[in-house]
Amino acid sequence: MHYIAIFALLVACVFAEESHYSFSPSVGSGSGTSYSITGEGRITAIRVWELYGNHIYGIQVRYGSIWSEVAGYTYSNPIEFELFNDERIIQISGKYAHYIQSMIIVTNKGRSLFVGQPSGHSFNMYATHPDAELRFLSGRYHGGLSAFQAHWAILDDTEDW
Repeated sequence: MHYIAIFALLVACVFAEESHYSFSPSVGSGSGTSYSITGEGRITAIRVWELYGNHIYGIQVRYGSIWSEVAGYTYSNPIEFELFNDERIIQISGKYAHYIQSMIIVTNKGRSLFVGQPSGHSFNMYATHPDAELRFLSGRYHGGLSAFQAHWAILDDTEDW
């Protein structure tokens, strides 16, 4: 967890130019290897692998047309959620125990993706500013996602990504 805190502080410095940066505290047991999913531009799609209809096994994000590395593991076919051009991820909620058991990913257009099985403790992540959107993810994995944290910011549309 120490590495995640240091990483979050460094990212906060990097995003200082983007006003209204916030992050949602980590949920899950936090065991295993750390990950961070970052990219340039907007998030345009997300893939999630669930293990046997149980916990979240892996996750991947697409920025523009470029897919990130997979955080966690792949298993069979992922559940893929593609966003529209003017659509942003504004909320992630779900359940956790040792692993992240389930996720509900919600967009500003009212669409949502539900993955996993709802058991354990509830969590709800969203930005502190109403115009902010999901920018990147971090956490840990060991036999599935064992920790999950969301980072939010307002993306400057005037920059050429």
